[in-house]
Amino acid sequence: MDFISILSIFVMACFVGYYVVWSVTPALHTPLMAVTNAISSVIVVGALVAAAAAGSPAAKWLGLVAVALASVNIFGGFAVTERMLAMYKKKDKGPAKGGKH
Repeated sequence: MDFISILSIFVMACFVGYYVVWSVTPALHTPLMAVTNAISSVIVVGALVAAAAAGSPAAKWLGLVAVALASVNIFGGFAVTERMLAMYKKKDKGPAKGGKH
């Protein structure tokens, strides 16, 4: 791929990432960690494109490392999100003592 193609893919990925992140309701940014997951998703796509177009083996290995690190960040973000959302769920209360079952 030539430089213009790679640059245009990067610019489009930036626009997509921006609109994905800012289309989320501001009240959900913290519990859903939308910013981190969206940025990491754009990094994964960019790393896959860069690794596929790379001519040297070193560039392919760097692309693999970028995909691996961004994937860890995405999965970690979803794990933290799950824990944060669990804090807001109502806990089931057992039967009250002395009350009807």
